[in-house]
Parts: sequence; C-alpha cells; structure tokens
Amino acid sequence: MDRTLAADLARLPELLDATRGAAADALATLDARPVVPPAGKPHDPEPLPEHAAGTDAALAAFRDRWEPRLSASAGPRYLGFVTGGATPAALAGDWLTAVHDQNSNSVLDGGGQDLERETVGWLRDLFGLSADHSGTFVSGATMSNTTGLAIAREWLGERLGVSPAEDGAAALGPVRVLSGAPHSSIAKALSFLGLGRNSLVRVPTLPGREAVDPAALERALADTPGPAVVVANAGTVNTVDFDDLRAIETLRGRHDFWLHTDAAFGAFAALSPAHAHLADGLDASDSVCIDLHKWLNVPYDSAVQFTRRRDLQARVFQNSAAYLGPLGEHPDLVHLTPENSHRLRALSAWFTLRAYGRQGHREIVERDIACARALGAALEEDPAFTLLAPVRLNVVCFTLAEAPTPGRLTALREAVAGEVFVTPTVYGGTAALRAAFSNWRTTQAEVRRAAEALGAAAREIA
Repeated sequence: MDRTLAADLARLPELLDATRGAAADALATLDARPVVPPAGKPHDPEPLPEHAAGTDAALAAFRDRWEPRLSASAGPRYLGFVTGGATPAALAGDWLTAVHDQNSNSVLDGGGQDLERETVGWLRDLFGLSADHSGTFVSGATMSNTTGLAIAREWLGERLGVSPAEDGAAALGPVRVLSGAPHSSIAKALSFLGLGRNSLVRVPTLPGREAVDPAALERALADTPGPAVVVANAGTVNTVDFDDLRAIETLRGRHDFWLHTDAAFGAFAALSPAHAHLADGLDASDSVCIDLHKWLNVPYDSAVQFTRRRDLQARVFQNSAAYLGPLGEHPDLVHLTPENSHRLRALSAWFTLRAYGRQGHREIVERDIACARALGAALEEDPAFTLLAPVRLNVVCFTLAEAPTPGRLTALREAVAGEVFVTPTVYGGTAALRAAFSNWRTTQAEVRRAAEALGAAAREIA
C-alpha cells in the first residue's frame, strides 16, 4: 500500500474528525457567507499532483482554494431553482451512504435494495399514491421524467403491436406527446428516447394560467390518430400551477393515452391539508416524477419515479448478465432504470423520513408556503415590483414595475446575490425573476431580509 495512503488509514478517525470540523464550520457560517459569492477571476487549473500529500493537505487545499467560491445553497436564502438543503438526518444518511458504499442494485447483495423498497413505500404513502404504483430512486427530475416517458414509449408499442425496446423507436411511427406547459426536461427526454423534440405538442392553457385547458386537450386528443402520451403538470416551474388531473382522467373514457405527471415538487402539496386538493388525482397517473432534493431536503442528487406498469419498465431497462440478479416477478433495481451503478440514495431519504415523519415534513412544506406568500405580499406592497402570478404554493414570480428588461433584472439579481439568490425566467413574454422556497431552514426572518435587499437594490437601479 502507498505509504501516505497507509498513514491516512491509520489516522482515519482523526481525519474524519477534521472533516467533521470543516463541515460544521461551513454550516455554522451559512448565515454570514454570501449566498452566491462574487464571480471573480476563475482559477487556472492546477496540474495533477505527482506525489502523495495525504488527506490533511487535500482538505487544506480545498478550504483555501475552492470553499470560498461555493455558494451557500444549503442555506435559507438560496431561493434559486427549487433547491432544498439537507436536514440534519438527511446529512447523516448521506455521510453513511458514502461510508457503506453500497451497490444497491441486486438481490445478490440485497440489503440496500430492500432499504430502498421500504423507503419507496413510505414515499408512496406520503404522496397519497396507491400500492398499484411501484417506485425506484433515480438521480433527479430529468431522469425521473425520462424513465417515465421510456415506459410510456413501450406502452405505445404495446398498443401498436411492436416493442420499441426491441425494435427501436422508429417502429412506432409518428408519436404525439401533449402538454400545456411542459418542463424543459420533457423535450430533453424525448430527444434522448428517440421520439424527438418535435413530437411534443403544446396544448393551449387556461387564460392567464399555466394549467392546461381540458377542453383544448380533448380536442388535441381527438385530432391524434392512435394512442398518445399526455404530460400533466402538478406544479409548473414559473407559477406552480396545477393541471386538473381529475378532468384529465375523465378523458380516458373517450381517448387512449398514457398519463405521465411531472410533480417534481408540486407533489409535496399533498402533505398540507390546506393544499392537498392541488395534487388531487395524482394517483391516476401511469407514471409520476417527484424530485427529492427539492422539498424533501435530501442532498443532491435524489429523485423517485413511480409507475403502474413495472412490467413495461423492466422490459425497457432489463439488463441480462450472469453476475446480475434475475428479472423475475420482482425485478432487481438494476432492471428498472438506465443506471446499472445505483448509489444508495434512499438512505438519506430513509433517515429524514424516519427522523421527522409525516408531521415534520408537513411543517417544512407549510412554513415554506407561508414564507413565499409573505415575500409575495412584501413585493406587492413595494411600488418597485409587480407580481406576475398569484403565489399558489412556494414560488414567487415577479418583475420590476418599470422597464423590466433582461439587463435590468440581471443587474438586480447580481446586486442582491450576497443576500438572496433568485433565478431569471420569462413569463407571458415578460422577463422576470423567481424566488422558490423549499429549504428547511427558511423562516420569516429570511423573508424580511430578502425583501429588504430586493427593495434596496431596485431603488438603487432606478
């Protein structure tokens, strides 16, 4: 064994303590650090070290060279994208995931996949899905949507008497995928799956909304020869709008389609009694995307996908090799996603669900919703801003009241980056900003701080 590696092994408890200290320092200073540090001049890449220096030296180099450039994305004022943090229990689970370093894909070493199945069962119950839905962990919403649409592709083949998994996507002929306000990952998935971005058909939405117009969807289905795929939204990116899943479900009596629901973070509405109606009908979906490193507050990367047709899922992703577990009636995880290498992502989710339960995660969801509404109210009272949509759940979509050009919004966003991070978007043709609340640490104090920073920056720009 290399001499330095052997020395690190002998000192492993001490090195882990040093790492714990560095982690504790980083978390303790979240409130004081810039949410997004100034860009500065990029580092010139260093050459690969020729000789061993050990973990102490690597930790010191990281803390000096890279840590100051990392954002405080684990903190309560990182409101860009839809990014959660990591609850204390989820962080513990993530550390232990690396410690145990499981390849959790096969019954040949089955503890990891059994833990994942238990965790999936808890999540299914959390989101109000029935036992007809089976689930698997994947890396994020994009891979969850891709997996769901891959199963939908095989369902189309089943309807047409072919198997895209065996014969290729061309065996399907033209495919139509209908959606009102699809996330960008849907088009990406269709490209990846060989169905093509042009197979995505935008269906008109309700006036002033991002929710699909059910009547327009029915007309589009009537114009579609043969079976189709419908991608519904349970929480759009810009305004967290929800398609009427019950209304879409009733169309099945007259039209043949696979229903995939992108509920990346909107599914968490089911945790709040006051908002659960928004996700009503989610269980009717044939496949569902839910992202966990958003509102479940587990570390990147983690999501889950659910489907009613695990048989089709295994037909698409089966991987035949002597060293892998059998396909069988209960397929190993290696047969259910694009990934053969499957980190035990479920452990962080298991930890946070085991530690805080339904009630603890309901409190996070409801507090974040209250924070979003408070920021929306503060911006609405400030003459410098205009809300572009009602705050339906946890996202505030807003812009400058005067001259909301992309350049001025960029200046605003950069001016407040040390205090609060928001992301750019375009809504209804208007350049805008989004503040998304999903972090377990965020409170009304952070809302006030963010509102004050945004207001001061807007006045400075004006």
